[in-house]
Amino acid sequence: MDNHVVISTKSLYKIYDESTIPVPALKDVNLTINKGSFVAIVGPSGSGKTTLLNIIGGLDRPSSGKVFVDGRELSEMSESQLIDFRRDHIGFVFQSFNLIPVLTPKENAEFVMLLQGRSQKERNERIFSLFNAVGLQDKTNSRPSELSGGQQQRVAVVRALAPKPAFILADEPTANLDTKTAFNLLDIMEKLNKEEDITFVFSTHDPRVMERARRIITLVDGAVFKDEIK
Repeated sequence: MDNHVVISTKSLYKIYDESTIPVPALKDVNLTINKGSFVAIVGPSGSGKTTLLNIIGGLDRPSSGKVFVDGRELSEMSESQLIDFRRDHIGFVFQSFNLIPVLTPKENAEFVMLLQGRSQKERNERIFSLFNAVGLQDKTNSRPSELSGGQQQRVAVVRALAPKPAFILADEPTANLDTKTAFNLLDIMEKLNKEEDITFVFSTHDPRVMERARRIITLVDGAVFKDEIK
């Protein structure tokens, strides 16, 4: 792992105005995450985990403070610039897979690369390499409905990795998986992290993820309570 910073937050606050009562979701969050990290953001429900992930991923904006991703300040971008930046720099893996049901796993996985204008040759080489890495090389032309939950989540990981993003944000990616499937998925992500230096940032309640993480950031009431490197 090198010291290249891929994510940095400076005095991050997020306040939701519900009726007339402001609800603080994040309070003065200052973090730096380097390339090649395998990080779990943990904490009780309502602690701000998903809010922090959404702001780092450019899906939401902070009330105040700054977020830098791969050297770019997200708050300076317009909505259209943010859409393009997310497409090219950030990979997302969600709890509910979010695969497009009418597309094959291959078509799901290469969708962002198509939007980027990558050639068919480049798409094919990248996609089939990743499907081999996650053990789904024989499922590329199936339908999502024909795949198990674990297989669908592996397709989601391939889709996130395909455009070669700066990092992967994974929001509770193992929550809907049984123990064996969750361990298998974590094995794959840990392998990709170590062999390809891919940065993973998880939001999770799952002790199976926390056990694998090399850094655990604990949020309590929207603030960083603890930041531990194993």
